Amino acid sequence: MTLIHVPRPDLKSAMDPTRPVNALLKAQIQHLHDAEDNLPLRHQTDIYINAIKTEGEAAEYIRQVTTAIHEAHEAAAARRRRGIAIAAAAEKPAGRAKSASSGKKKSNKKQGRKK
Repeated sequence: MTLIHVPRPDLKSAMDPTRPVNALLKAQIQHLHDAEDNLPLRHQTDIYINAIKTEGEAAEYIRQVTTAIHEAHEAAAARRRRGIAIAAAAEKPAGRAKSASSGKKKSNKKQGRKK
């Protein structure tokens, strides 16, 4: 396989918080906004993405949405773990009384027998 050398970016100019967002960053913001719409309401940021004009504002929005996605995932995993633990610990009550419908005899028709 051919190795392709990719030069490191100049760290001084790589990110400028005051620089206007470009098309690639706007697309990433839109993608994260779509992902955020699928989160539970308590994890959504309620940030109006059309107001994001600079790289610094975009970075803050991306950080908040990424954090919210991680928190929502952790909360869902905790609910799943809690659900499994509860289901595993559940026991049937001892000496449960029979209901009126369970004590009735089945008719011969349902059992497939003739009188």
